[in-house]
Amino acid sequence: MADQELFGKIGGMLVELKDTSELMLDLAYSSILLNSRELAEEVQALEEHMDNLHTDFELLVLSAGIQPKESKNFLGLIRIGVVTENIADAAAQIAEVVLRGIEPHPVLALAIEEAEETVVRVQVSEASTLAGKTLREAQVHEETGMWILVVRRGGKWVRPSPHLKIDVDDVLIASGYAEGEEDLKKLASPAFYSST
Repeated sequence: MADQELFGKIGGMLVELKDTSELMLDLAYSSILLNSRELAEEVQALEEHMDNLHTDFELLVLSAGIQPKESKNFLGLIRIGVVTENIADAAAQIAEVVLRGIEPHPVLALAIEEAEETVVRVQVSEASTLAGKTLREAQVHEETGMWILVVRRGGKWVRPSPHLKIDVDDVLIASGYAEGEEDLKKLASPAFYSST
């Protein structure tokens, strides 16, 4: 593998490590604030993904054929990878509070009780009008009042962007007002939710 190609791959994996650890923190804090077991479970699944990603990253850096004069620079890369892994571990510990059913502090409990938001996880079916549209075209927020937090596609978690195309079998994780939950479920899986 040419140096440029290898360095590009290392850079891409570093970006994925950073983005994944940031996403985990966002979801972990949301799981606490919304008392959402679904979000906490996503954080735990992401933690396993992050462990594998971090190992692959370190192996790739170590396979770069480092010259002694370059070792400090590569050591810096490995340390950044370790920091992203530490952030991911901290996010998993935050989510663990929800999964273990630990009673929130009274102030947090009051905030949760007062919140009108909910979190929903839905899978996009073949019959969904969302399939094949970008998030901008789908206008999920306008239709349901729900904001897409993340899209799980196979073994990957993708941050939403207006140009992200929604595929059949994507899992949409969204938050918003409770009254929008049914609307989103019907958009994502109309045959299943219209019959229930």
